[in-house]
Amino acid sequence: MLTIPETYKDLLTDEKKAYLYLATTMKDGTPQVTPVWFNTDGEHILINSAKGRIKDKNMRARPEVALCITDPANPYRYIQIQGKVIEYTIEGADEHIDKLSFKYRGTEKYGSRKPGEQRVTYKIQPIKIDAH
Repeated sequence: MLTIPETYKDLLTDEKKAYLYLATTMKDGTPQVTPVWFNTDGEHILINSAKGRIKDKNMRARPEVALCITDPANPYRYIQIQGKVIEYTIEGADEHIDKLSFKYRGTEKYGSRKPGEQRVTYKIQPIKIDAH
């Protein structure tokens, strides 16, 4: 198991509210980057999206991803992670986005759902970690 250096673990806490920049690969091989909310289960990075979005399609087809988590107070302090989506599920995904909404917005429920939207939680296994 790879670990985050102790001096950077604060970027993974709910108190820091750091954003994660998710890089996926399009069908034609070009990169696609999206800022997303995240949390961890202690070993994996967990993110959430809606089924059918570009990042959802990319991660299902090409599970290798790159992540950058920046310190909101200093964008030159960051963690760079190469990883792989090892699991995605709709089970518990609505509760997960509500938990992330509380972390980032302080609201009990995620208020930006669209009618008929199906939420998905993705579990990312870090393969390589660099801290700067």
